[in-house]
Amino acid sequence: MADEFHDDPIEEKQSAAGGDVEMGDGAGEGTIEDGNPDATQLPFAEGGDGPEVEQRIQFVDYLQSPIVTLIVGDGGASTVLTAHQALLTQSPYFADACAAFSDDGSPRQIELAADNIDAVGCFLEFLYTGDYFPRKLPGQRVLESDPSLPDIDETGDQLLKHARVYTMAEKFGMGKLKGLATSKIHCVNSTAKGEIAYARYVYAYTGKEDNSIRAPVANFWATRSHTLRAEAEEEFRGLCLEYPQFGYDVLTRVLDEKLKRDGQTKLHPGAGSGRKRPRHNV
Repeated sequence: MADEFHDDPIEEKQSAAGGDVEMGDGAGEGTIEDGNPDATQLPFAEGGDGPEVEQRIQFVDYLQSPIVTLIVGDGGASTVLTAHQALLTQSPYFADACAAFSDDGSPRQIELAADNIDAVGCFLEFLYTGDYFPRKLPGQRVLESDPSLPDIDETGDQLLKHARVYTMAEKFGMGKLKGLATSKIHCVNSTAKGEIAYARYVYAYTGKEDNSIRAPVANFWATRSHTLRAEAEEEFRGLCLEYPQFGYDVLTRVLDEKLKRDGQTKLHPGAGSGRKRPRHNV
């Protein structure tokens, strides 16, 4: 009978597929091979190979990290700020700088000689709160009111505030802060002279390939240059001469828009229009 049992093809198929195992002699060996020496032990009991649960970092953990001193500015105009290391190291720039610190009690100090103090303050505010002042009002393209600032940015100072935060975020490797600064730039109401001051900063401190901030500047002037130039013609001319790439970017967009309009006119000519472009023999 035993031979007939093991020769049963159905039973062999069940064994090969990991089916029921006879609970006779040697049954414990089967469970040991399966990695469960105790038949009553649950698969994910303590000490098993269950999935690891990621520990959430609480805010107090950041506050318990070492204090780092930041010296912002150069010479006698420098300002001393402090921040918690665990928050600073969210930035790759500061992570590399803090990696050089030792635990022998020596000062943890980082110099930011070329950086703007207000921009650094916004950066630290972002690290601790997730945003910086002025914040965007929920669901609106408007910034919260600041009684110390005029409603219209005539000098470009408000635009430059966020532009400096943008370039600092680029330096520190903080992509989310870059996006936040860009969104606030689009909320500022400015004049032609303010826009020129902002455009000059953008073309001076961002790379040619940085279209996320340069393209909106060029598009803005390409669509409004006929009115804005009248308000600040000398400043506009000076900007084009100082940064030819700015003038080229604006001109390219003006010509692209003209070609687009010409193409639409050819596809949908105006009714009764008898005006023709002069022909030139080749």
